Amino acid sequence: MWHLKLFAVLIIFLLLSGQADGSPVWQLSSPKRRLRRMTPFWRGVSLRPIGASCRDDSECVTRLCRKRRCSLSVAQE
Repeated sequence: MWHLKLFAVLIIFLLLSGQADGSPVWQLSSPKRRLRRMTPFWRGVSLRPIGASCRDDSECVTRLCRKRRCSLSVAQE
């Protein structure tokens, strides 16, 4: 009788180990995001006017971002 129990446990173990082997592996590192590239047309359309908020010079029509605002002149008080 104990042979039957041992056989049942062995079969269950083999079935579960086969399930674990087929499971996906979790990635430990976060996936790297690919930066979206804009075509020259959309880059020109999306440029911001003077006075709009900006992060860098490439976002403004005048190509001047000062104090997080699109500026018309280089020096501002």
